[in-house]
Amino acid sequence: MNFLVFFQTQADTSKHVSLGIRETIDKMAGMSFTELLGFLADSLVKIGLKVLAAIIIYFLGAWIIKKSKKILREILVKRHADASLSTFLQSLLSITLTLVLIVITIGTLGVDTSSLVALLAGSGLAIGMALSGTLQNFAGGIMILLFKPFKVGDYIEAQGYGGTVDSIQITTTHITTPDNKMIVLPNGALSNGVINNFSATGTRRCEWKISISYGDDVEKAKRVILEILEAHPAVIREPAAPFAALDTLADSSVIIVARAWVKFADYWTLYYEINEKIYNELPKNGISFPFPQLDVHMKSAAAEKTN
Repeated sequence: MNFLVFFQTQADTSKHVSLGIRETIDKMAGMSFTELLGFLADSLVKIGLKVLAAIIIYFLGAWIIKKSKKILREILVKRHADASLSTFLQSLLSITLTLVLIVITIGTLGVDTSSLVALLAGSGLAIGMALSGTLQNFAGGIMILLFKPFKVGDYIEAQGYGGTVDSIQITTTHITTPDNKMIVLPNGALSNGVINNFSATGTRRCEWKISISYGDDVEKAKRVILEILEAHPAVIREPAAPFAALDTLADSSVIIVARAWVKFADYWTLYYEINEKIYNELPKNGISFPFPQLDVHMKSAAAEKTN
């Protein structure tokens, strides 16, 4: 029904425009050369004023939009609003006001904006179907803001990518990878997929698996490793104290597993520093790191003939 109304409106508009043009041509045909010059000059002045007014309105509107975003940002900061919600609302405000500004600017040029409104209303269903993915991403952004599986500043893994969340926009989420690449994730897939949030609890557990030689003192190795962990300032005792135990009796080595809890920001610092400490301290205490071994049995040609 909306499409029929739109096409009828367009037909009426086209009819009025064609009648107006015909009347103008007939009027110009009956003018003298002097009157024609005056008419053209007057028309050009009117068109120029409309264009000038449209330019002024556009730039003034753009300035108002910029100021509105700044005011909204300051209000959200004073109210200590979540950074994710802040970026989302600013993006939504900017897009909405920009669309309004475009309609006003077009109207200032003398274009009948009612046909534009009719177009938007009449083709609403078609636009909705064409932008189904975008609408899904928009709904995904709302879900992320409501249920907060992550927020700006969290380190997450999702959709095969890992990085720190920089901003949550209307339809996308921007993350920065450890090697400083910007990744743009669609909110629809993000809200419906698996999200691994490393920052949510504020702590993480580090784990090391250390191979020592068969015959070495396992209890001594465990004791040295625990001393190394307990001496490091980044190790925390909540939710659990440092831990070390015999994990696996492998083919060429005995594997000891060690675990310690750390604040999220200190995870990699602790991991690499403990690696280095273990490598340096275990040999000093008579604990060796084995190389892969393979026993090969060879038979001589004479022995094979005898057999």
